[in-house]
Amino acid sequence: MRKKPRRHHGRFRRILPAACSVLALAMIVSYYAFPGLVGQATAAIAGEQFHAPQSGVGPASSWTAGYPPRGVEAHKAPLGRPAAVAQTSESYAFIGGDSRSGLIAYDPCRPIHFVTRPDNAPEGGRELITRAVAAASQATGLVFIDDGGTTEGYSTNRGPYQPGRYGKRWAPVLFVWATAAEQPKFVQVPVPGETNVAGLGGSQAIVGDTGSEVFVTGTVQLNAGALGETMSRPGGPALVQAVIEHEIGHVLGLGHVKDPSQLMYDRARPGVTTYAAGDLTGLARLGQGKCFPNH
Repeated sequence: MRKKPRRHHGRFRRILPAACSVLALAMIVSYYAFPGLVGQATAAIAGEQFHAPQSGVGPASSWTAGYPPRGVEAHKAPLGRPAAVAQTSESYAFIGGDSRSGLIAYDPCRPIHFVTRPDNAPEGGRELITRAVAAASQATGLVFIDDGGTTEGYSTNRGPYQPGRYGKRWAPVLFVWATAAEQPKFVQVPVPGETNVAGLGGSQAIVGDTGSEVFVTGTVQLNAGALGETMSRPGGPALVQAVIEHEIGHVLGLGHVKDPSQLMYDRARPGVTTYAAGDLTGLARLGQGKCFPNH
């Protein structure tokens, strides 16, 4: 496989490495931040800053050296279909390509497993993850399977295949409620007047010898201290769920948009706490990606 040139997408940079083996691994990450949480919870989300996605690349490796058997859980047809969008909108963007024709998505012909590390989770946090995943599943038609809890924590070198922990299939999407000690971008107590990161999320894509790409696993880190504090405020749970839905949107392949009425806008807005028309239109497209029976 020849080395691909660097591609630029606004402030988003994605690098594909040279590889003489069958596959290479790329990680696409975005993070979600907000000003210090003060006053009513509805005010906390106003002006929240979504920063441009960033990327990194893991070492190239052959399929037999570090990936699961081909075709695990693969079906011949998509497992579901996106919900109908009442009013479509062009206010969506994809994180994994320079154009809408170059999107990267999860395989709709196999389920997406996910696990949650319970450490540091605020009361009701697991339920919010469940609701956010359900919203994404309905919008995309992708089937998610909750594999329960895990002891795995976030790592910049997280392996997409961990047979000793998760069996002989791709590692599940990982949700972690992280502390400031674990994630330097987080602060334990929101600082009034400053921008504080509420969550980080991204997915890993495999790059085949034909140049085709597909997401196989991902990670969402949630700021346990700041979001736990938000949960105690009136309307707080809805705001925390909005953070989770936004990060799941990035995990599934959505990028930022310039439309402030969308959840994937780069600054959160009062009253926008779930996927809007553009988000739903983009998610529906991501749910109709290619099937990859041999990955």
